[in-house]
This record gives sequence, C-alpha cells and structure tokens, in this order.
Amino acid sequence: MSAPNAATKAVVYNRVPRVTADFWLIKLMAVTMGETAADYLNVQMGLGLTATSLIMSAILAVALAWQFAQKRYVPAAYWLSVVLISIVGTLITDNLVDNFHVQLLDTTIAFSIALALTFMLWFQAERTLSIHSIFTGRREAFYWLAILFTFALGTAAGDLVAEKFALGYLATGILFGMIIASLAIGYFFLGLDAILGFWLVYILTRPLGASFGDLMSQPAQYGGFGLGTVVTSAIFLAAIVLIVIFMSLRHEGEELVEIDARGRPAARKGHGFTTAEEKS
Repeated sequence: MSAPNAATKAVVYNRVPRVTADFWLIKLMAVTMGETAADYLNVQMGLGLTATSLIMSAILAVALAWQFAQKRYVPAAYWLSVVLISIVGTLITDNLVDNFHVQLLDTTIAFSIALALTFMLWFQAERTLSIHSIFTGRREAFYWLAILFTFALGTAAGDLVAEKFALGYLATGILFGMIIASLAIGYFFLGLDAILGFWLVYILTRPLGASFGDLMSQPAQYGGFGLGTVVTSAIFLAAIVLIVIFMSLRHEGEELVEIDARGRPAARKGHGFTTAEEKS
C-alpha cells in the first residue's frame, strides 16, 4: 500500500480478512464442519438441541470476545468464530423448526427480513456495507450479526430445498453451486455489485457446504456416503487448521485501510470478490 498522503489521518488494519480463494475455501469447509458438528453434538452425543445450543452459544461468546479484542485480522480468532457461529446459526434454525415447529418457509422468510434489517441499520449508521473497512467495534458488531443471520438463513433455505422440496443432498448442493457460479459470472462479466455479490455468495455457501456435509456423513439409505459425523468433522477440521496455520505464517488475508482526517476510509478501488470500491 502506498504511503498515506497529507489528508490521511492514519493507516489501520482491517479486522476481517481480505477475500481471496483461500477465504472461500475455508469458509465452505467451516460451514460443512458446522453442519456435521451440530449433528454430532445433538444426536450422537445425545445432548439434545437445547443443551447443545446453550453450550455452543457460550463457547461462541468467548470466541467472539477474543476476536473483538484483536485490532487486526488474526486467522485463528477469526475462523474459530466463523466455525462456531456456523454451528450456532444452524442450531437457531433447528430449534425453531424442531422445538417450536416453525415451518422452514417461515424461517427462511424471517431470517431474510432479519438480515435485510441488519444491512439497513448497518448502512444507516456507517454509510457503507463494505467488508474492507471493518476497523471499529460498531462495524464489526454489524458484520458478525450479519454473519449469524446468513448462517441461519442458509440453513433454513438449504433444508427447505433439500427436505421440503425433496431434492436430496447431492441435487441441492449442485443447485446452490450453480447459483454461486452464476453470481460469479455476473460479477466478473456483467457488472454485479461487489458488495451484493459477496453477501449473496456468503449466504449460499452455507447450504452448499451443508449439503455436501450431509452427503458425506449420512448413511447410504438416506442418500449419503456413510462416513459419519465424527469422520466428516475431523476431515474438515484438519483441513481448516492447516489452512489457518498457512494463513498465519504467510499473513494471508491481511488488509490495510487508509483513514482520512474525518476518520473515514480514503477512497480506494479494487476488484471483485477480493476487494470492493470504498468511498468516503
């Protein structure tokens, strides 16, 4: 990054990662593990939805406290929070459906509205939804709230398609994969807004990852490969840990933000799902 000019007040670190191919790879694995880990705790360990939800929410709170204490992107803190929030987001939807008997269509609509309201309040407060200038506690709070709702919404939408519409795990995964591919084409070739594209893909990678997680873990009679939740979770956890170590050693994903004299991000330009244009 070039040296700050006279109008620049400071250069600070973005607290969340720059979006690269590694970002999407680990995010997809994190949501896959979140799906299988939630199933393991709830079903195999016999904790039940309520106990599992309380335990995982408490652990998530600790992880987020660690994340918020950082003043820059730290891969271990950030991705631990993503994995845990993916589990909690899944459990929120499962509780509504299984314990409170809310229909999947209703939960999908409700979380869509909650996410839209989060973005509206975020933009009203900060005048931007860019993920490339998360350098205050308030912006990071909006960011993580939006992340939570994307996981809950992705769970509801994925289950709605796979179970209610009876497409099955493989067909559901392929369907969401094709939608993501179309969004990538829209961004790279048709001028789709980078911020809109990022959040749509972030939502859709949840049901994509969950579908393939279920495909690997569920028994053959239910259309899966029968690896079980323990093996599936262990595979993806090992892959996540290796990538996080790589990111930490290489400082992969770190991003600087130039702040002007008013405490706002200086104007900058970038490309695609890697960066988004940020205007003061």
